[in-house]
Parts: sequence; C-alpha cells; structure tokens
Amino acid sequence: MKPLKIGKHTIKYPIIQGGMGLGISWDRLAGNVSKEGGLGVISAVGTGYYEDKKYAKKLVEGRPLLEKEFYSRDALFKIFENARKICSDAPLGCNVLYAINDYGRVVRDACEAGADIIITGAGLPMDMPEFTKDFPDVALVPIVSTGRAFKLIAKRWEKRYGRIPDAVIVEGPLSGGHQGFKYEECFKKENQLEHLVPDVKEEVKKWDPNIPVIAAGGIWSHEDIVKFMELGADGVQLGTRFALTYECDASDEFKQTLLNAKEEDIILMKSPVGYPARGVRTKLIEKVEKKEAPIIKCISNCVFPCKRGEEARKVGYCIADRLADAYMGDKDLGLFFTGAYAYKADKLLSVKELMKELLGE
Repeated sequence: MKPLKIGKHTIKYPIIQGGMGLGISWDRLAGNVSKEGGLGVISAVGTGYYEDKKYAKKLVEGRPLLEKEFYSRDALFKIFENARKICSDAPLGCNVLYAINDYGRVVRDACEAGADIIITGAGLPMDMPEFTKDFPDVALVPIVSTGRAFKLIAKRWEKRYGRIPDAVIVEGPLSGGHQGFKYEECFKKENQLEHLVPDVKEEVKKWDPNIPVIAAGGIWSHEDIVKFMELGADGVQLGTRFALTYECDASDEFKQTLLNAKEEDIILMKSPVGYPARGVRTKLIEKVEKKEAPIIKCISNCVFPCKRGEEARKVGYCIADRLADAYMGDKDLGLFFTGAYAYKADKLLSVKELMKELLGE
C-alpha cells in the first residue's frame, strides 16, 4: 500500500486509527499505531479523566467541573508527551469534535501539544482554520458524510481563510459513536459507504485531485480496505479494530463488553449530541428505558448541543458521565460505543498484529 500524504506529513501506511473518546485512544494506542506506520489519533474528549483525574484541578462528585477541566489542557499535553515517547517523530493526529464546548481553545491546545494533524467531525467545522492560523504545518481534516458537505466546507475555507482541507474523511453509518445522518437515513442504500466514497471523491476532484479521500465506518478487514481503495479511497480509518487491541487505553471491562457483544446487541441509540449513536445495548440502556438511569447533573458541560443537560434529560443519560464510566470499567452505568461489526471479534490483538493483518501480511 502506498504512503498517505496529508499536508506536509507522510504516513507510511494509508491506515488511520479513529479518534475514540472518552479515554479509548490516548497515548498508548495512538503512540503505538504511529510507531507501526499508521496514523495514531489522540482523542481530545474527556482528558480531565487522564491518570485518574490528576490534571483536573476542580472536581464535583468525582467529575471534572465544566469544560476547562473536562477538556484539560495539561492532560492533553501529557498525553502527547507520553505518545511521543512511543512513536518518536512519526505523525500524530488529534480528534477534536466540533460539537464540544471550547472547541477553538481545544484545537489550539492540540496544536501546541504537538499534533501534526487535526481531525474534526460531529458537525461541519466551518471555522476550523481560524484556530490553527499560527500553526501552518498542522494539517486539517474534516469528517463528512456527503460530497455536498465537503463543498460547503471547502467553499467557506477558501473564501475566508484562503485554504482548503488537506484531506477529508468520509464516514458511513456503520461507524461507532455518532453518525452524520438521521436515524432512518442510516439504513438507506444511498447513504452506505460504498456510495458515499465515489460521491465525495467526485466533489474533491473539483477542488484538488491530490486531496486524499479516506473511507471510514464499518471497515474491518484487508479485503474491505482493498474494496474501498478500488472505489477511489486513498486511505481508510478504523476505530473498533484498534479499540480491541492490548494497547488500547480503555479499561479491560470496556474491551470485554465489545468482545461479548452479539450482532443483535449493537444498536443505534439516541444521544444528547443530537445525532444517533451506535453502541452496545447494556444495562445502562435498559435503565434508560425503565427511567431508572442516574440523575443528570451536567457537571462537565461537555457539548453545546446538549444545552447544559437539557437534551441529556430528554434521552435519559449524560454522555460525559456515562462514557467516563465505560472508560473506568463500570459495566452497569457505562456507555459503550462501537462500530457495527464488533461482534466479529473473538480476541484482542496487539497493534503490530492488527496492522500486519490489515496490510494483508
């Protein structure tokens, strides 16, 4: 497989590890993926929980208080520092969701911490270059679901900032976590990844044919990678496969929950972020349905679409608290996001083993 060039950065193999928060892809996972020739991606979500909340100076009931503590700058710097000890000067990415509170500040923090590439989804990041103008070498990669979305971003960036994306990730509705479509749209044939890749590729060609198009969402095997490259993708992004590695930063309970999941256990659910999200049906989901889930207090104020807990109360759970519980291994209250094909896994692999498998070796 050919190297993947994103901006000024060259990734040995065209494989990107999806950014997974809270605490799923931090220093150990991202550092090892970059070390093995892929692009490791650190998630900026919930860094206040890093090293047992060591870097969150203000806590309420054990939760980082408000966005400054939940998205801890000091912790993000430490995560990058530790990842660099693993991968040295290999390219490292950072995933910063557009829906978070303090988006601009967190993007700047990531650049200062040493991110080579910033990846943003969960909304159209129309002002993303605004926060990276002091870091010209940092490549910018939006996640989109359609060619039209790429066009809107490229048009705004070119007019306002004199630049266009360095690459684009096109994500289909089989991915873990939040989707780019409404619930019913996730099942339509025209919205599946094999139809989205050519659509986005066609639009990208109108702007710059050298911009890499990266396919994501439901990619599991070497054969899948070959399939999407034949459809026009220049690279791929995988999340769940990397979550099921020894080096993944998640708890053992998180990994075991994914390994135990059957096909029928993996569902699309409502989320306070406003998009449907894919995860494992667990005791938490049963508690939500019975209206027995924990009281929502919105201590961390993590995402602006939630409106300080208003949307969380409608869907029945706080996403920040429940993702944190999953990271810490609470099987009763944790929210376990995963891609559609997690049921295919029956064991953990090392990152090295997984990369060899994905490369067809």
